[in-house]
Amino acid sequence: MIEINGFGKDYGEFTAVESLDLTIPAGEIFGFIGPNGAGKSTTIRYLATLLKATRGRATVNGFDVEKQPMEVRRSVGYMPDAFGVYDGMRVWEFLDFFAVAYSIPKQERRRIIGEVLDLVDLTYKRDDFVNGLSRGMKQRLCLAKTLVHDPPVLILDEPASGLDPRARVLVKELLLELQRMGKTILISSHILTELADVCSSIGIIERGKLLMHGPIGIVYRQIRSHRQLEIRVLRQPELAESIVGQAAGCRRVSREGLTISAEVDTDETGLAALLSRLMEAGVGVNSFADLEPSLEDVFMTVTRGIVN
Repeated sequence: MIEINGFGKDYGEFTAVESLDLTIPAGEIFGFIGPNGAGKSTTIRYLATLLKATRGRATVNGFDVEKQPMEVRRSVGYMPDAFGVYDGMRVWEFLDFFAVAYSIPKQERRRIIGEVLDLVDLTYKRDDFVNGLSRGMKQRLCLAKTLVHDPPVLILDEPASGLDPRARVLVKELLLELQRMGKTILISSHILTELADVCSSIGIIERGKLLMHGPIGIVYRQIRSHRQLEIRVLRQPELAESIVGQAAGCRRVSREGLTISAEVDTDETGLAALLSRLMEAGVGVNSFADLEPSLEDVFMTVTRGIVN
């Protein structure tokens, strides 16, 4: 759905993006992760046909970004990181304005406006003035206006920035609903907790370089130099700690009450063998968890060699 080949952007002697290659399949929620100034917004603005590439090319929904900009714009719902709303308009008028801009016939606009307001849970605010909305509501209204022409691709730059926790939860639920509707979604953020539980794939960018990308589970496994285990037993925690500490590849083991925590360098076969030894020892294994790293762990591991 989105194909980027060798994209780079220079501003004079400053290189904002060096050379980026990326494929985002249809139906993905792709998290574009990196600190401010990493090149996320530059890449997004290029995909939204708002700037020219210094080198490389990209296609969105099969259309060339620079050669077929109007077709790309019809395929994309773009939400910038800083957006404006027209305070003198009512909510429905704001959406009607954008529907007219996309040449949607008058007889269809009322139905479409009702549908997108229902989707973002703003139907009860239909006749309110935009300037009377909270920031979270304005954020959802801006997302609604990206949907009036029913684009297959959504490009959202920091969509939950500045929102309170409840509003962020609502935005996450909305993104998952849009994915169920078949939308392909690219979200950029420097706040990793916004993306960890909604994205199906991620890309990590730092100083204009894409360091790693792929399905989130595969990326997690790629950066794991060892496994984090959390084992809870019913009895004899000292014995359980000793067994884990003697396991092949054990780097560290600690105990707190009936819970054993350990770092081990092993595969699934080694984990199965360790579990068998604990069960044979009669310690009463209550749970045996191979913990996934957090998105923060992934980011820090991947960027550790480039930030210094």
